[in-house]
Amino acid sequence: MPRLSLGLASCLVLGLGLAAACSASDPPTTLSTSSSSTTGGGGGAGGQDAASSSASSGTGGFNPSGNGGGGSGPAPCDNPGPDEDFDQDGYTLNDGDCDDCDPNQNPGAIEAPTKKGDKAFDEDCDGTVDEQEPAVVCDDGLAVDEMDPKVAARAAGICKESSGSKDWGLVGAKWVLPDGAPVPAGFEEEFHLGHGVLPKFGSVVKVREGAHLLALSSGTAREPDTVGYKSPSGFSKGYDSSHPFGFPKESPACPGTLTGEPHDGAALEVELRVPTNAHGLAFDFNFFTYEWPGFVCSQFNDFFVALLEPFPAKQLDGNISFDAMGNPISVNNAFLDVCGCKGNPPQPCEAGGKLFNCALGNSELLGTGFGFDAGGFSDDHGATSWLTSQAPVTPSGKKSSVIKLRWGVYDSGDGVLDSTTLIDRFRWILKAGVPVATEPVPN
Repeated sequence: MPRLSLGLASCLVLGLGLAAACSASDPPTTLSTSSSSTTGGGGGAGGQDAASSSASSGTGGFNPSGNGGGGSGPAPCDNPGPDEDFDQDGYTLNDGDCDDCDPNQNPGAIEAPTKKGDKAFDEDCDGTVDEQEPAVVCDDGLAVDEMDPKVAARAAGICKESSGSKDWGLVGAKWVLPDGAPVPAGFEEEFHLGHGVLPKFGSVVKVREGAHLLALSSGTAREPDTVGYKSPSGFSKGYDSSHPFGFPKESPACPGTLTGEPHDGAALEVELRVPTNAHGLAFDFNFFTYEWPGFVCSQFNDFFVALLEPFPAKQLDGNISFDAMGNPISVNNAFLDVCGCKGNPPQPCEAGGKLFNCALGNSELLGTGFGFDAGGFSDDHGATSWLTSQAPVTPSGKKSSVIKLRWGVYDSGDGVLDSTTLIDRFRWILKAGVPVATEPVPN
């Protein structure tokens, strides 16, 4: 049975193929960092605008200079032997290392663009300084209902597959529940409606790179008027799961509210071998929820999680996507700026006893099923617009560095009123000192 609104005023209007490299002189992103706690940070749903900054999001040049990309300085290096591996990057001269004095240059590195005026390097030792080559499009011609998770990962920007223990890239991928459990037996058809490969989402939201983006949904990861679409206003897929490790995390802005059990979740888990010159990863995402405005600060607190293993240092779990207050991305998150209601603007919208300025307006909801144009018992619902999350990783070297990243979405409390997350533009960050952080993508 569809859930009823809480009686709030109704609203009226509303690649892995190429790295994103960063100059060693650019400061790492510092906005919206993890609270390093399983209980979240000091905020959540509320009326204040999310802060933004112009900090680096993983673009620019990278100039390896023999110091490990921001390490403690160059070590003495004088004519290394052919089998010596002086720079400890896992490659000797006989293995194809073109500079055994620089751990950022070897066949296991990723080629990086160079800032204008800087010296170019052949990071991957393939004999070509190929920074100026056009970006590889690996996600063209994909089907919306792609079942192979390794192919679907291309839509998120993960293009290159690893060919072996010394080659960076995608090692494996699988569809799972947000807690990592297998697809529930007997609900395979319903589960697989929760992932999709889309060329856009609605009338306004476009891909961040390439030809497609990855969509994960507690409902159907489809656009309206496409095969398999069900309105997020009341589609329940009928299965449940456990919370991911470290969850639920309650929002301090909603005291006394307890999140319900997970329902109708969908997740993609990828296993990646890290390049020898990568110190971080980043990706863009956009969270939409039908739970806003009717169920802010309630048990129906749908979540998006991005879970990294090994856990980042000083964190008690692997979640790396947060709002402006350091809390996980949920219905109660402080980045929910795409919304609308009668009188907004200039008046803020009220939801769950909180005020929302809806600073980004409601246009990104059009044509998605989450906007006033879709009808339903509440006109405009909510979204974050595009955000970027980043986290540190350990470069491969003498020992291969393999990580797991699981993106997941789930309903809380019941399976109706769905949430959808778009994911795109995965990339490696080629600089040291990367914190766990999330920030809005600049317009």
